[in-house]
Amino acid sequence: MLAVLSPGQGSQKPGFLTPWLDLTDAEARLRWWSALAGVDLVHLGTTAGAEEIQDTARTQPLLVAAALLAAEHLPMHDVTLTAGHSVGELGAAALAGVLPAETAITLAGVRGREMAAACAIEPTGMAAVLGGDTDEVLAALDRHGLHAANRNGAGQIVAAGSTTGLDALAAEPPTKARVVRLKVAGAFHTPYMAPAEAALAGVAAGITPARPARILLSNLDGTAVDHGRELVQRLVRQVTSPVRWDLCMRALADLGVTGVVELPPAGTLAGLIKRELADSLPEIVTLKTPDDLPAARDLIARHGSAARPAPTARSRVVTAHAPGVFQPAQGLTEGQALKIGQVIGHVVTGRGPVEVTAHDGGPLTEWLAHHDAPVAPGQPLARIGGHS
Repeated sequence: MLAVLSPGQGSQKPGFLTPWLDLTDAEARLRWWSALAGVDLVHLGTTAGAEEIQDTARTQPLLVAAALLAAEHLPMHDVTLTAGHSVGELGAAALAGVLPAETAITLAGVRGREMAAACAIEPTGMAAVLGGDTDEVLAALDRHGLHAANRNGAGQIVAAGSTTGLDALAAEPPTKARVVRLKVAGAFHTPYMAPAEAALAGVAAGITPARPARILLSNLDGTAVDHGRELVQRLVRQVTSPVRWDLCMRALADLGVTGVVELPPAGTLAGLIKRELADSLPEIVTLKTPDDLPAARDLIARHGSAARPAPTARSRVVTAHAPGVFQPAQGLTEGQALKIGQVIGHVVTGRGPVEVTAHDGGPLTEWLAHHDAPVAPGQPLARIGGHS
């Protein structure tokens, strides 16, 4: 099985898109996307300095554009799975067919601007906590009023919150852990980003997403999402929710992924995979320049397939995204009205509970799985608003 991954903020380097502009129509494509994103992607990807491309409002659309530009030169029809880290999930959603490229670029521009604005409200930041016992690290973050914004596996948790809390954490790091402050504008993926989430939700409400054409993993819990509307809801929630890249990597292993292509600016996600999945390491190509395209195409030819997700999810049926035991929401009965995004239960897995949400509004007409029933991925759990 072949996976294509889209990296997130922090992976960019000055001039990383320069060689890609030699490809036919690449510059024209970037200029069109620049108009949608509200930033000059050609300048940012070629001549802009390091400080300029650290600006959240500029970085986020730049990263999504870079991934989509490179993916246009790959045989994506043979790719089984896509996933992205943080803002990279917008690129992954476009590659999975949920969003048109133009919509993903536009949302990245909105997301970046609004998150940058939220960062300016009060002094916040982020720090990587490297090493240490996971439970001890999480307890230390809680003690200092911080949030685990990214859980990247391989002994790396990114703390986020007030600058005073981060200073206290650095002064008193967890046992056998090292705290490294990150050059970011604020506390991404925490409640501090609530204004940005609200703004993004207002724009995303006008989108008509499609069903994924391939497996698409969610940063929220590492599970595959098979409804376009639910994926958009998760993309909005992701602004204030932790990025669980550790669970996404575990899903890659559980699904038997044997080949990985990381899109530009490649390298960060490949490094995490090499450390986290050392016992079942897939073959990896980091697609940094057009010179790497032949190797990426060869990897896809050897590990890819044209497989699509099984058509288990009908438009008015809610399905399980992971194997486990189903627990309906307490007090929720047939006949009650559901709102889009409402939690209707959980699937309890070995990795913890996975939320099950309504991807559509309407009455809960029928439970299709009972309390504590064992369920498999794609298994129907509930029917909304009549027969499918």
